[in-house]
Amino acid sequence: MRTPHAYANPYLAGVGLGLVLLTAFVLTGQGLGASGAFASAAAGAVKTVAPGQVAAHPWFQRYLSNDPWADWLVFEIAGVFVGAFASALLAGRLRGEVERGPNLGPGPRLAFAAAGGLALGVGAVLARGCTSGQALTGGAVLSVGSWLFMIGAFAAAYAVAPLARRLWR
Repeated sequence: MRTPHAYANPYLAGVGLGLVLLTAFVLTGQGLGASGAFASAAAGAVKTVAPGQVAAHPWFQRYLSNDPWADWLVFEIAGVFVGAFASALLAGRLRGEVERGPNLGPGPRLAFAAAGGLALGVGAVLARGCTSGQALTGGAVLSVGSWLFMIGAFAAAYAVAPLARRLWR
């Protein structure tokens, strides 16, 4: 196994992400986001299994006229998975392991990750958008709600960081 490459420079990665966001605005007329892809996939699954439920439930109304599987966000998330795989492969970081600190076993680490993902999912529903949609897209169009969301997200991260850091030492 070869030695993995160093992580990307965060400033260059930030500029690259900004250019991807700009390209998304120019090519699709929309910004980036992730939670909408999962909503589209859920609507597509329900529409396939129980089409009557889609017609009867108000939340699914936007998916009646078009195919939820053809939503551009579904393709965006598929591209994220393909890009992450390619990036890990090219950087020599593709391996099956659970990254964790020495004081935390793999089971609790996965439980913490699942709990964090669940909390972010609930937060995305309450905030009417995921972190990427709120921070990148909403922030880029100067949405006050998105900027308040990001201030809250960074404040919470700074508050929890000392507790989480102990598990990684």
